Amino acid sequence: MKDIYKIIEDLIYEQEDFVLATILEKSGSAPREQGTKMIIKRDFSIEGTIGGGIFEAVSIKLSSKVFENKEFIVKDFSFSNEGAAALGSVCGGSVKLLLEYIDCSDTFMIETYKKAMSLKKKGTDFVLVTEIRPNTKYINGVDKWICTETGFYGKENDKVQHVFRNIREDFKNVKFKYMTDSESNYLIEPVFNYEKVFIMGAGHISQKIATLTKMLDFRTIVLDDREEFANREKFKIADEIVVLESFENLLDTVKIDNRSYVIIVTRGHACDKEVLEQVLKTDARYIGMIGSKTKRNFVYNTLLKKEYIIEDIQRVHCPIGLEIDAQTPEEIAISIAAELIKVRRSITNEKE
Repeated sequence: MKDIYKIIEDLIYEQEDFVLATILEKSGSAPREQGTKMIIKRDFSIEGTIGGGIFEAVSIKLSSKVFENKEFIVKDFSFSNEGAAALGSVCGGSVKLLLEYIDCSDTFMIETYKKAMSLKKKGTDFVLVTEIRPNTKYINGVDKWICTETGFYGKENDKVQHVFRNIREDFKNVKFKYMTDSESNYLIEPVFNYEKVFIMGAGHISQKIATLTKMLDFRTIVLDDREEFANREKFKIADEIVVLESFENLLDTVKIDNRSYVIIVTRGHACDKEVLEQVLKTDARYIGMIGSKTKRNFVYNTLLKKEYIIEDIQRVHCPIGLEIDAQTPEEIAISIAAELIKVRRSITNEKE
């Protein structure tokens, strides 16, 4: 999928106003993760998706009101178990959605997004901050700021300086959030340009993989539900180690986007299937799952009996890694790392 900021840049260049839909919060098995965006044009065509089905259709219908009066909408959606299938989910959940009008005649708004695209092209990490004031009906360009590790862009406003201070205190670990303080609401959106590898499972093969992915300049995140495996002693160089209560509701803990590489090497079929089922709902650039063809077929057939289709399954690299007749943990890790490089370079070559 085309980068959402590139689409925004194109629309701004064409001076085409649009509605930007953003999932502020989610719980349960809602169709897409927090931070997912979708653009709705004046002809009600869309770029991106927030989950499809009835949820998306209702959101598009609501955008007509936003186009009409330019007022933002924050709406809560609650999905019953019975209706979840129509939303691309296997069970119920809830979502808080923001629909905001992006006005191409608003100089501050346009300059903010132009700056965002400029930073992305340079590979500079930044955080986009939007104030959503409860006592107003509009989100204007003066309500948006960009914060980098060392810079600040936007209209000066002393009232939000505490937000920027909090961001800079732990800049590299800022996560998407919709926060409320005593005076206002703020949408905090990190736009980090590094590629992330999520290693699902913290066994002996994962230790070898983590060493290689760090060497390849991936931000390396290891996840497991066993603290005796997922710890700093075993993964000294990983950027982040996450101990989960379980692999269920994984996407409530991590944000996987189109710069993410997911390696599924948990301790068994059940956990692998649990992870794969959730990761297929994301825009992950790479999804690889360890296992034999027999295991692969079992997992695939199980998913195909649910809401998944063959195109979903075709995204998965399984058996994982390039075919080099790898046998030892070190050799398997090398084959996986080589496959990551192949995918990474194929994307680069497409852009040239």
